[in-house]
Amino acid sequence: MRFPEKPRKWDEVKREIYRLREKDIPFSRILGTMCAKPEENLKKIYMDFLETNLGDPIKFPGTKEIEDKLTGMVLDIFNAPKSAGCRVVSGGTEGNMLAVAIARNMKGGKELLIPEHAHFSFQKIARIAGVRVRVIETSRNHVINPSDVQKSITDKTFGVVAVAGTTELGLIDPIPDISDICFDNNLFLHVDAAFGGFIIPFLKDLGHDLPNFDFRLKGVSTITADGHKMGGCAIPLGFLMARDEKWFRYIEVETPYVSTRYQSTLLGTRSGGPVAYGYARFNLLGREGFRETARRCMELTMYTKRKLEEKGFRIFMEPVLNVLAVVVENVDGIIEKLHERGWGVNPIRKLSSFRIVIQPHMSEEIIDKFVEDLGYVCMEVKT
Repeated sequence: MRFPEKPRKWDEVKREIYRLREKDIPFSRILGTMCAKPEENLKKIYMDFLETNLGDPIKFPGTKEIEDKLTGMVLDIFNAPKSAGCRVVSGGTEGNMLAVAIARNMKGGKELLIPEHAHFSFQKIARIAGVRVRVIETSRNHVINPSDVQKSITDKTFGVVAVAGTTELGLIDPIPDISDICFDNNLFLHVDAAFGGFIIPFLKDLGHDLPNFDFRLKGVSTITADGHKMGGCAIPLGFLMARDEKWFRYIEVETPYVSTRYQSTLLGTRSGGPVAYGYARFNLLGREGFRETARRCMELTMYTKRKLEEKGFRIFMEPVLNVLAVVVENVDGIIEKLHERGWGVNPIRKLSSFRIVIQPHMSEEIIDKFVEDLGYVCMEVKT
């Protein structure tokens, strides 16, 4: 499409935009995403902050104060020490990339150890920054084995990545043991809790037997967690936390022509919309609301598992968080046919499965309809 020579009429442009929007799968039928559905009553908050720019905070001191309050709340959830700092980032990818940059600049090594289930953002920063990544194969239970971490450490290793809520299966690495190894070897440990960060603490409150992963572990250096995933916030809203605020100096640059002296996020211009939305959301729910959301998600996860098994489908492994991997033959064929019926799920090709993430906006009715359609789709693909 070429840039228009003359202005187009608003009605014409609006019709085109919404006609194209109709091609998207309705969010209620996207079962594979880890991102939250925005709440109708909070959309106006987001809209009212569209023109604010947290990259130039002296001009938006009220919005900056909201950001500071929000990051303080987040640090509290993750049991951060008083020395800790937090940055609002666009999401897990930015948070992971910045954490690796801090670790490399701080420790001075060349090699990063990551599990094979680590997010692809670590490969991005490796390519951009010239970091050598060593991938550690996971164990039979699909989490990283601490003894394999210990064996993989060399004099070139500067850091280790562990995951709290893996992208494909929603599993949690044995982070307490990995933390001890990193502490004893003076290595930087980054915990990618982009998905699990805002559900694991509240499931633990409810009595779920899940490992610690936050700053209570002495070896944890940085944590990333996404508000726009299980935090229930609007995209883009992520957080990168560091055990010591001073560590952000390893990636900061001077900013002589805006109101800050230094900045340590990847993005310069940052809308206050996601921050205002997140602050409203967190305050409206509180810990009690987050516990209820976590409880409801796990109840619906087990309901979904039961319904699928009743229809003869196999779940790859018992869910730890609100993620299910459904084993099928011809994964791509099944996903394509589901898409034709207006459903969106994500493939896990190496496990011959697809992923379902149970989010707060889902219901038993949605799950029942999906399971019914999945049965029809499997028959279509077989024939």
